[in-house]
Amino acid sequence: MPNNKFKIADPKSLEERQKVAKEMAAQLKLSMPVLVDTIDDQVDKVYAGWPDRLYIIDAAGKIAHKGAPGPGGFGPAVKAAPEVLDKLLSGGK
Repeated sequence: MPNNKFKIADPKSLEERQKVAKEMAAQLKLSMPVLVDTIDDQVDKVYAGWPDRLYIIDAAGKIAHKGAPGPGGFGPAVKAAPEVLDKLLSGGK
């Protein structure tokens, strides 16, 4: 992408991918866990929602919220996310 401050070569191994993720999380000063997909993109293949889709996964690994496909569904899913997350964090289903 033009003017992208992160110029990353495509990792060739899971270890390279994890290293890139760790470095980017440090640069961005992220305070939340960063999950790294397998090198063969298994999570992307299972959960990809083209063109865009927001998923919230609960502690048991189940889909707690699935937004509608984007771009039209992305905004409403983002707006609904705080309520879904609050409910999950308070022990609600």
